[in-house]
Amino acid sequence: MDVQRVILVAALALISYMLVLQWNEDYGQQPTAQAPAASVSVYGSASTSSDLPTAVTAEKSTSGELPTTGTVTEGTTPAQLITVKTDVLDVLIDAKGGDIIQVALTAYKATLGSELPFILLEQNTNRTYVSQSGLVGTNGPDANPEGRPSYSVAKSEYTLDGQDSINVDLVFSDAKGVNITKRYVFSKNSYTIGQEYIVNNGSSELFQANLFAQIKRDQSADPNSSTDMGMQSYLGPVFSTTTDSYQKYDFDDINEVNFNETTADGWAAMVQHYFLSAWIPTPGAEYTYSTRKLNGNYIAGFVSPSFEVPAGGEKTVSASFYAGPKDVDQMEAAAPMLDRTLDFGWLWWIASPLYIVLKWIHGLVGNWGLTIICITLLVKALLFQLNAKAFKSMAKMRKFGPEMTRLKELHGADRQKMSQAMMELYKKEKINPLGGCLPIVAQMPIFISLYWVLMESVELRHADFLYLTDLSAKDPYFILPIIMGVSMFIQQSLNPTPPDPMQAKVMKMLPIMFTFFFLWFPAGLTLYWVVNNILSIAQQYVINKQIEAEPSAT
Repeated sequence: MDVQRVILVAALALISYMLVLQWNEDYGQQPTAQAPAASVSVYGSASTSSDLPTAVTAEKSTSGELPTTGTVTEGTTPAQLITVKTDVLDVLIDAKGGDIIQVALTAYKATLGSELPFILLEQNTNRTYVSQSGLVGTNGPDANPEGRPSYSVAKSEYTLDGQDSINVDLVFSDAKGVNITKRYVFSKNSYTIGQEYIVNNGSSELFQANLFAQIKRDQSADPNSSTDMGMQSYLGPVFSTTTDSYQKYDFDDINEVNFNETTADGWAAMVQHYFLSAWIPTPGAEYTYSTRKLNGNYIAGFVSPSFEVPAGGEKTVSASFYAGPKDVDQMEAAAPMLDRTLDFGWLWWIASPLYIVLKWIHGLVGNWGLTIICITLLVKALLFQLNAKAFKSMAKMRKFGPEMTRLKELHGADRQKMSQAMMELYKKEKINPLGGCLPIVAQMPIFISLYWVLMESVELRHADFLYLTDLSAKDPYFILPIIMGVSMFIQQSLNPTPPDPMQAKVMKMLPIMFTFFFLWFPAGLTLYWVVNNILSIAQQYVINKQIEAEPSAT
């Protein structure tokens, strides 16, 4: 009979496991497919005049006229799209307005196993996410009601080709003799794109304009988002100002009221899981940061103060655009406080050191799975004494479990006498009944912090370990969660049985409940918990044997 029961339970467990695997295959979150960079479809210009900000600080033109449409500069050829390839970026620039309409990150794959690069920015029928910039205001060519300026370029394809940097010059000239060069500067191993507006005023009048830069995005889902259980990474605009160095202003906030603040320096960004884009103006001036919603698209950016170029003079205004991963070194080099977009939540003061230690260990071992095991060993070593005290208390409660049962039977329904007898036993044998909670309480902040570190760290995206192909995603075969549940059951068997029957039943259900929760947790986090449980089992087993060998105080 017992053998039949074991076979039946094993068969039911196997069937349940296969059902969960099939459910995951049929209904599990699938990565958003991305089109290859070469097949991008651009439907008209990436922007319209209604997308552009109003330069409220600009004065009226002295002539009362707006610039005419651009003319092709001698020695250049018109082109609709300009492609730029560096060692880390594939970029498409629309000559109409000079906007960046696509950015592909060649060091990151679109999906696991794909040969296509991850596309951060794109403009097609399914998705809008572009970077726009220009000159508005009194004489700004982007304020022309006839449309954005059409730039000319020397060639339509640029490649870094081993150079440290390349300049991509887009040239515009109006009928009055004002020549504007919109220069993009691409550098080796950098996700920061420099931008300069070089205004050469060959006219006989004063030139006045405001630089604007903005990011336009629809409300399409994050390609790296997940519907699995757990906390989700933030998607939406973020601003850095003098009043708040890291201020989220999501799409729902924009639906209610627009963000608007004038501040020195700062930046405006559009953040998603693992990646972001950000416009960073040149420090040293006050900029107006704002949001808008137009035609279903959300816009976040800045407008500079008005600048002037006298007749016959020349002036350069600049900004930089970051489009890449949430890589701390790259973001710190791009702008102050931009690394705050690597959001570790309210426990950042624990998560940030963990992240630094993780990167340091990875530099030694070279694999993120081994790195997580090493960080588990390190955390366990730091909490060793605390765990030892807790395990000693639980071991003593286990050892004196029969005595506690005897006292309960002796005093029966007299709870007061039973409590007094229990307290005397605890005091005499130096038992802390709450000692078993200390390891869990101490580890929970570390556990939550590590969750955010593993979820936010782009380094773990598609990182493999043993049979796992992505430590940032759930275990596709649920092997680690099952091992975790088994380890919890073994650990419970080493603990004293709660005297209350109902509490004992709840404790027996915990391994099953935790196994269910961990089915959708990142595999890296589950790996941490499994290793931690195994180490705890070993430590608790040794301490139990030591306590059992000790003579009692009676």
